[in-house]
Amino acid sequence: MANLPDMTKHRGFPSGMPGSGIQFTIRRANPKGVTPIKALPRRARPGTAEHRVDAAFLHALWHHFGAEPFERGNLDAARLNLLFGREVVAVDKDFDPKSYDAMLVINEKVARQNFPESFEDIMEV
Repeated sequence: MANLPDMTKHRGFPSGMPGSGIQFTIRRANPKGVTPIKALPRRARPGTAEHRVDAAFLHALWHHFGAEPFERGNLDAARLNLLFGREVVAVDKDFDPKSYDAMLVINEKVARQNFPESFEDIMEV
């Protein structure tokens, strides 16, 4: 097995969207290299299934980390990229998009505006 980079596994974080096959975390580091974090255009409109997935992921982030900075670790890049630059932002100016150690934080003002349901105690999915 290749020598994989260290990657924090966020214990207790939901692995994905129940009953959908959509993952929120990855099991192991990518042997081909770390998938970069970059802002991707989001086409999901409120009320769509895609919006519900983004909201559920943000709900999990908020209820796991709150307003505190968190390490990227084993969080799925595809999910993060749909929130990055808006609801989730880099903590540092020298942010490395290809590092599992990169520090992120929820931009609470933007996140509450775009996904108010993510901040409820319980979110129906």
